[in-house]
Amino acid sequence: MSVYEHGFARVTGAVPVVSIVDPVGNAERTIALLRDATDDGAALVVFPELGLCGYSIDDLVQQDAVLDACLAGLAIVVEATKGLRPLVAVGLPLVVGDGLFNCAAVIRDGQILGVVPKSYLPNYREFYEQRYFSAARDATVTTATVLGVEVPFGPDLIFEATDLPGFAVHVEICEDGWVPIPPSTWASLAGATVLVNLSGSPVTVGKEAYRRSLSTSHSARCVAAHVYVAAGFGESTTDLAWDGDALISENGTLLARSDQFAMTDQTITADIDLDRLRQERMRMISLRDQAGDFAGDLKPLRRIRFQIGQTDDVDDELRREVPRFPFVPAGSADRDARCREVGNIQVQGLAARLRSTGIRKIVIGVSGGLDSTLALLVAVDTFDRLGLPRENILAYTMPGFATGSATLRRAHVLMDSLGVSGTELDIRPSCEQMLADLGHAYTAGEKLYDITFENVQAGERTSHLFRLANQHGAIVLGTGDLSELALGWCTYGVGDQMSHYNVNSSVPKTLIQHLIRWMIATSAYSQVTTDVLAEILDDVITPELVPPGEDGVVQSTEDTVGPYELHDFFLYYVTRYGYRPAKVAYLASQAWGDREHGVWSDMIAAERRNEYDATVIEHWLGVFLKRFMTNQFKRTAMPNGPKIGSGGSLSPRGDWRSPSDASPAIWLDAL
Repeated sequence: MSVYEHGFARVTGAVPVVSIVDPVGNAERTIALLRDATDDGAALVVFPELGLCGYSIDDLVQQDAVLDACLAGLAIVVEATKGLRPLVAVGLPLVVGDGLFNCAAVIRDGQILGVVPKSYLPNYREFYEQRYFSAARDATVTTATVLGVEVPFGPDLIFEATDLPGFAVHVEICEDGWVPIPPSTWASLAGATVLVNLSGSPVTVGKEAYRRSLSTSHSARCVAAHVYVAAGFGESTTDLAWDGDALISENGTLLARSDQFAMTDQTITADIDLDRLRQERMRMISLRDQAGDFAGDLKPLRRIRFQIGQTDDVDDELRREVPRFPFVPAGSADRDARCREVGNIQVQGLAARLRSTGIRKIVIGVSGGLDSTLALLVAVDTFDRLGLPRENILAYTMPGFATGSATLRRAHVLMDSLGVSGTELDIRPSCEQMLADLGHAYTAGEKLYDITFENVQAGERTSHLFRLANQHGAIVLGTGDLSELALGWCTYGVGDQMSHYNVNSSVPKTLIQHLIRWMIATSAYSQVTTDVLAEILDDVITPELVPPGEDGVVQSTEDTVGPYELHDFFLYYVTRYGYRPAKVAYLASQAWGDREHGVWSDMIAAERRNEYDATVIEHWLGVFLKRFMTNQFKRTAMPNGPKIGSGGSLSPRGDWRSPSDASPAIWLDAL
């Protein structure tokens, strides 16, 4: 299947080497890059401001010979687009009425669909555009005759594809994007999803960073894609320099950027996720509110409709990075920053709860596994910051029928080395009594390790914790994480689902190991603590509720429910964006398959030990969808806990509100 069939649109920013006052030569280079972009499957190709003549021609732009040559160059480009897929935006000066305008001609399949004049003309420092051009507001017409054809003319045009839902393009020119309220802002409120800026923009120190900020922030505010293309090599260096900067951003994320100061033609390409923009705009009620607030001040925008045409011949290899771990930043610096912020959110949440209740003690179960370890470390940090003694952290390790000696040892070492009040409570006698009361076959000597056998142990642990909290005037600190809650891999009413407060409730499993590693690196733990934490990080994820088999293999959570790295991926795209199952599976195949041309971040490259084919992905996605939908009743009753990130929380009081009896059938059918 093509990328287009999964809700994407491929866009290209093209920066040709320009020749000053050579529109025909510039047209030929424009066409060459256009054909390359067409072969690559692009639906939109954007060129720089005044690209047919060069931005830096100064007074020469008013020469009739130059203006005639620009029309000749435009005619060559228009003719060359016949039979090609992309919508094309090229820059040139055009005389309309008695004014000269800095324009973008928007072309598709041998036809000029419209011409957009520049709205705001810079006239400061090195810019003197008001010397040459009229602004869009000065135009007295809404159409212009170009190459003998009357076409729409104005900054109020939205070019909308009728056969590619959500692909609506607005075009503006350079300074238009630098003013407080760019024309594209109004266009986005009117439904434009792809905002295009043809730019001249000479380079000066610091401008590279500013452009990035401008593009990404504008795309975020407008919940849109932003394609910015500036003039490059070949522009006059009489008093300025040019770096050919081109950027493609989507809702605050930079997807692609050109090589700065390249001395050859270059293009950048990215696949815009139209589904993501649609989903985000549905949720952003404030966006529609503002459109309503300013409805009386807005001129109706004109929609120019066209067809993209055939797209099933385009490959399905995404031109964008799809992170394997959407909850975990790829770069080490960003990852450390995320861990620092998450840790602080957890600590602040617990500190506020202790402050509001007046309680100065907590009770926590410590299994020697990842989740309880993270919660214990958060508790220690919280008590240190509040100036409370660590002895007020009442930690209990409660071995059951399948608790391994290594796990039990780690729990004791962790509690002792951190200086908390550590106690061992053997729950086996009370579990045996419960099983006997139930008439369970285990008490008759049978090796029946069913869900009752497992949950009796989980329930006994929780019962002890809550009663201990009553006895000591404490609250029970929960340990269950976001991934477990999503899968329903938690026993209703017990510690991994129920507590007085849960600092892990919106922390996904794939982030927990990184959080613990970050805590090791940034906290003054003893060597004993550091060593035992390293052991915990290396161990298999297991509930240790069923004794090892005759082969000695320990019960593995992921053998039962599937890889957490896949489930966290599914969770992110299902809850954050509401994507169809087929699209989630497609994205997973792009992230977790063997991508020939994929862009791998440093973390992904380092952890590229797992790859999943389409069959495996589909199987585990089916498991996720069924478990996620049928276990909502557990999340409906989940305790308080701090929301960690925009990836979401499953709290019924926050991000995720769903009926407990919804059927997963339509998701499974769609898969």
